[in-house]
Amino acid sequence: MTNPDIAKQPIHLGLGAKAVVQPEFTGLEWYADYGARHAADGAEGRLVAMHSFAEDWDIWEMHPKGDEVVLCLSGRMTLHQEMADGETATVTLGEGEYAINPPGCWHTADIAGEATALFITAGEGTQHRPRD
Repeated sequence: MTNPDIAKQPIHLGLGAKAVVQPEFTGLEWYADYGARHAADGAEGRLVAMHSFAEDWDIWEMHPKGDEVVLCLSGRMTLHQEMADGETATVTLGEGEYAINPPGCWHTADIAGEATALFITAGEGTQHRPRD
C-alpha cells in the first residue's frame, strides 16, 4: 500500500479526533463532495490540504464558520484579505510563515514565481467569487 500524498489527497480532521484520508483532489467541484462526506462534523471539521501555485489566484474565497490557517511552505505569496467588518489587509508570506483568515474574511493571493502552501480550513459553508 502506498502512503497518501498530501498534495493529492487532503486529510479531514473530524469529531472524536479522527483523521480521515480523502479521495484525490480534482478541482473546485471536489469541495461539494467533501462537504457532503463530512457534514455531520459541522463547523468543527477541518480540511488539511497542500497546494502549489505558479500564478495568482483567479478567485476569492471565504469560510464563514471558522478560521483558516495558511502556512507558506516554499516560495512567496501575498495574501489579500477583506475582513467581515470591511477592513482590508495584505500579508506577504515566505517559507515557514503563516497567516490566519478569520471567519467571514474574503481572501485571494498573488504568487511571486511559485509557492506551495498548507491550508487548515474550517470549510463548512465556504463560498467563492470571481476575482476582478
